Amino acid sequence: MLEARDRVGGRVVSVDLGNGVITEGGAEFIGPTQDRIAALAKDVGVETFPTYNTGDNVYFRNGTATRYSSSGPLGPVPPDPTGAVEAEKAILQLDDMAKTIPLDAPWTAPRAKEWDAQTFETWKLANVLTPSGRFLLDVAIASIFSCEPRDVSLLFVLFYLAAAGNESNPGDIERLVNTGGGAQERRFVGGSQLVPIELAERLGDRVVLSRPVRRIVTENGTVTAVADGYSVTAQRAVVAVPPPLAARIDYSPQLPALRDQLTQRMPMGTVMKVHAVYPEPFWRAAGLTGQAVADTPPAQATFDNTPPSGTPGILMAFVEAEAARQRLGASRDDLPTRPPSTSPTGRRRSGRAAARSASPRPASCSTTAAPSASPPIASTGPAPRPRRSGTATWTAPCARASAAAKEVLTAL
Repeated sequence: MLEARDRVGGRVVSVDLGNGVITEGGAEFIGPTQDRIAALAKDVGVETFPTYNTGDNVYFRNGTATRYSSSGPLGPVPPDPTGAVEAEKAILQLDDMAKTIPLDAPWTAPRAKEWDAQTFETWKLANVLTPSGRFLLDVAIASIFSCEPRDVSLLFVLFYLAAAGNESNPGDIERLVNTGGGAQERRFVGGSQLVPIELAERLGDRVVLSRPVRRIVTENGTVTAVADGYSVTAQRAVVAVPPPLAARIDYSPQLPALRDQLTQRMPMGTVMKVHAVYPEPFWRAAGLTGQAVADTPPAQATFDNTPPSGTPGILMAFVEAEAARQRLGASRDDLPTRPPSTSPTGRRRSGRAAARSASPRPASCSTTAAPSASPPIASTGPAPRPRRSGTATWTAPCARASAAAKEVLTAL
């Protein structure tokens, strides 16, 4: 196995916060219907634990914070007074549409051409009329795909919803966005990167690091992968990288034209994760899950990322899509370091002195920026504008992204 990086795991990466505390800089959650990664983790001896989900979530919209339970009648949909019902209606409609998508050949769905000829933004504008209803769908798309609704084909969205199931359970949008019973239900003890680390240890010296493959040659019934100062010849080669990265490899003979064009039309999403580290998870004592949705970028969604020991308290915020794109060129020195308790936005949101005193300043903040896990465009849909993608990690006094996220949780 030739690995381009100097570590295994790719977009699954652990972040060492010091004092033996590990959090996840990339993909981290696992839930029902994700049977294959669950079986692999069990096989290599990596256990899971429940994502903290006790208490209320927080919805911050138009300057008002609202506590709500995800087990209520609208499920994970925040109880927005003007948009929740319309958003829920749209979600049910999308779930029904997804049921018509064959997973092995989504382009053969009865309405595939119609759905692949429009972006999700086009469908949203035609089917959801209220600003808050549209906002809730925007948050869902950004959370799932790390891109804007205008970037993604409607057909790909429906295919992805359908693919969230397994042989026994149909896929739907709720399974993707829910914590309890959904894709965010559990986390890996020791961090998600522990799974590929344990697997690599089994493979031993067959795993070769820092060897990016530059060329793949197929001839005389064999395949040769040519890396920097290294080559491997075998009967078959598995190119386990996203299509846009696979397109950077030189192939001999060249890829078929349709495959080559496909890789040009599958850009990756963009996401950053910000971890604010506190002595303890103060939001739990206030009866909050740590999960929030807000209309105040850059961070618009948060989770409790505290380790299973219960300390330190880690509040994780997602910065996604356009908000993340705007910050990809930032260095550590470019990020504002004003503590949350002194942020003008923070003072406006927190309100009560009791809430402020219950929420200490974070000791540190780790930010990881990387392409998201899945390309957001379907097989034949229109190609979105090219976007930059990259990977970087900072650890510093907490930046404005975590300040905004933290203050949403203390707004009540």
